[in-house]
Amino acid sequence: MGGQFLVCLLSAKNLPVLLFCCSKIAENARKSLASLKRENPRLEPTLAIIQARNDPLVQEINKNIAEEVGLRVIHICLPEGSSKDEIVSEILRLNEDPNVQGLALDLPESSYSSKVLNAVKPEKDVDGLSDVNLGRLVRGDAYDCLVSPTACAVLELLEDLDGKTVLLVGADGALGASLHCLLQRRGATTASCQWKSRELQNKLHHADVVVVGSTKPDDVPESWIKPGTTIINCSRDLLSGKHNYGQQNNHDAENAVCSLAVAMRMQNMVKNTERWIQSQQFRKWDLRCLKLQPLSPVPSDIEISRAQSPKAVDVLAKEIGLLTDEIEIYGQTKAKVRLSLLERLKDQPDGKYVLVAGITPTPLGEGKSTVTIGLVQALTAHLNINSFACLRQPSQGPTFGVKGGAAGGGYAQVIPMEEFNLHLTGDIHAITAANNLLAAAIDARILHEGTQSDKALYNRLVPVVNGVRGFSPIQFARLRRLGINKTDPGTLTEEEINKFVRLDIDPSTITWQRVVDTNDRFLRKITVGQANTEKGFVRQAQFDIAVASEIMAILALTNSLEDMKERLGKMVVANDKKGEPVTAEDLSWGAHLPRWPMGRWKEYCFQK
Repeated sequence: MGGQFLVCLLSAKNLPVLLFCCSKIAENARKSLASLKRENPRLEPTLAIIQARNDPLVQEINKNIAEEVGLRVIHICLPEGSSKDEIVSEILRLNEDPNVQGLALDLPESSYSSKVLNAVKPEKDVDGLSDVNLGRLVRGDAYDCLVSPTACAVLELLEDLDGKTVLLVGADGALGASLHCLLQRRGATTASCQWKSRELQNKLHHADVVVVGSTKPDDVPESWIKPGTTIINCSRDLLSGKHNYGQQNNHDAENAVCSLAVAMRMQNMVKNTERWIQSQQFRKWDLRCLKLQPLSPVPSDIEISRAQSPKAVDVLAKEIGLLTDEIEIYGQTKAKVRLSLLERLKDQPDGKYVLVAGITPTPLGEGKSTVTIGLVQALTAHLNINSFACLRQPSQGPTFGVKGGAAGGGYAQVIPMEEFNLHLTGDIHAITAANNLLAAAIDARILHEGTQSDKALYNRLVPVVNGVRGFSPIQFARLRRLGINKTDPGTLTEEEINKFVRLDIDPSTITWQRVVDTNDRFLRKITVGQANTEKGFVRQAQFDIAVASEIMAILALTNSLEDMKERLGKMVVANDKKGEPVTAEDLSWGAHLPRWPMGRWKEYCFQK
């Protein structure tokens, strides 16, 4: 298998040649990687090796040669006896890790199954184990495939093979297939045989080279092998001291041959890194555009939408170069793109930004979405230019009102129309919830400050939990803004406590309104605080459409999670009674609540 490393029965005189060969391969790989790093200074290629056996020798050889080449290697050590499902689960995790460019397996012989080998992504398969890489090798697509490093090391050891007969004994699976293909291309005649075969003695007698893929049974005598035959052992057992040929053991030679296979693996990893870099560079999309069949007269928008079968969003993502871990799929036709994409593509040149503004004189402004989508259709499908449309999720209010949907129109529209217009990925709902949470916090804060003393507020905001009172990180930020440089809640003076707990919001200056994503004209002006529990804190308020929330604008403009947090914290919601602005950050510091059982919560929430 690809995880095996070959050991050759060599005499000590062959050792310098072997060490030179290994050193030469490692040096060439180092130079190639150094050249790649000069062009990509932030490049740190990482090879992950999954192990389910205790083999410190091979692990040490991997580590040493990787350091010599300049690669980073991480060993994922699973317990011995791990099931195939556990191994596959770890493989799938590393497949989706964007920081890992190569994946290798070092497993017991019984764990190498088609299920395990084909779980490895072909583009990360540095051992050439997957059916995809083997298929490419058999077809002759040597540039597009990664070949088993063990098979490559076997060929490195064998010089002139033209006309020779090579017998593969006990070499099955990926290693056997790779060896057959590579040896035949070098002019050798190949045959394979199992140790228990009746034809074994005859085949061994006629073989010029014997490549052993598994341990030789004791009942196979050495006399069956003709004198002068070259024997290369790919069995892992030889490294464990299980020698079956009766020749003088030479650990230095064995380790040197193992190092040769590892050097080949690192060479594969460098090749893989080069391909990975090329895949990150700007290129024309390999996009298969959907065909339109315009009808006359033109059907309604909904009829056009339902007549077209949309492409699966994961297929589309692959066509335009998005990685699997960079999208979050919602059903079959929708997905969100993760911010990690910005980091991966930060070195790529910027494209052109085209703004489609108001183009029609009607009050409803029809036409912007239709022209935007039509432009992208023309640029992408007809001119073969990488382009995409950026449209805001439609608001349900206008959709159900006189305006209708905002997915474009005719044959220039977003499909599926219903999903785009009515829900998409739930961003408007999330904005509505966040907006109204802040609105509720404003009124709750006014109520609590108007009905409680400074001490009661302080005990509520900085409670004693398990006998200890402490500030939260966001409360430390509040203290710094107030100029209070203390860390112990028990050391604050009464004046400092008053400044700390009271925002003194002036209700008449509140600018933060509640929102709903529906045209409900009777919510345009409302009165809040009518319940007896609100103790007379009544004020006039209103509902806006959800997309009018400042949170929507921030979501559209932000470029990272940290940037979004900072922008959200700086939103001004009202003024205090001194005329100073009160921000969302001022309100959020009070959300420091202990995790108590429900019984304690009732006591806590209703204390004076």
